[in-house]
Amino acid sequence: MNPATSLTALAADAWQLTERGPRVVLGLAGPPGAGKSTLARALVAELGDGAAYLPLDGFHLSNVQLERLGLTSRKGSEPSFDARGYLALLHRVLDDTAADVYVPDYDRTLHEPVAARHRVAPAARLVVTEGNYLACDLPGWRAARELMAACWYLEAPAGVLQGRLVERQLAGGRGPDAARAWVAENDVPNGELVAASRGRCDRILSTIGMDMFNYSQ
Repeated sequence: MNPATSLTALAADAWQLTERGPRVVLGLAGPPGAGKSTLARALVAELGDGAAYLPLDGFHLSNVQLERLGLTSRKGSEPSFDARGYLALLHRVLDDTAADVYVPDYDRTLHEPVAARHRVAPAARLVVTEGNYLACDLPGWRAARELMAACWYLEAPAGVLQGRLVERQLAGGRGPDAARAWVAENDVPNGELVAASRGRCDRILSTIGMDMFNYSQ
């Protein structure tokens, strides 16, 4: 393993960003299945009380809103997120450093977003946020990217991504055929859009072989 991509080294690099202000945001972008949430949680656990976790998945539109918009079959696609709500929360965590800021998440059992699962405490100087579209050159996401002290791009081979995504769908209750179809028809196109944002990131990381996967959520 390259020492430069060990969890300890990555956490040290992330913490250096706090030299830029009283509180800063590190973004982790990349295609579905790249390991963004695993790395984000591992970094926060490694850094302790000085860091906090803010997942984009908390800004999934609810199933009711997806149905209203005709996006049920494209859940997880770029228009199925509340980009403006996410941007507003980034502004708040950067501006409101004296009080707790509560952060939503996505529940893979309920298949719905849930409020206030995470907390950015006043002591948090680094907020690690992760999601597919953080570096995309699109309305809402461009403004969010500008608020980040840095954005790292996570990638993995296509076969590895597909295997992880199929396992995710199986765990969520889909059968084997439905899981593979969902990945092919939804996750893969989403990943292709995300790949176009790779050049807008400050650092490219492969999650293959990282010791972060020893971290248990």
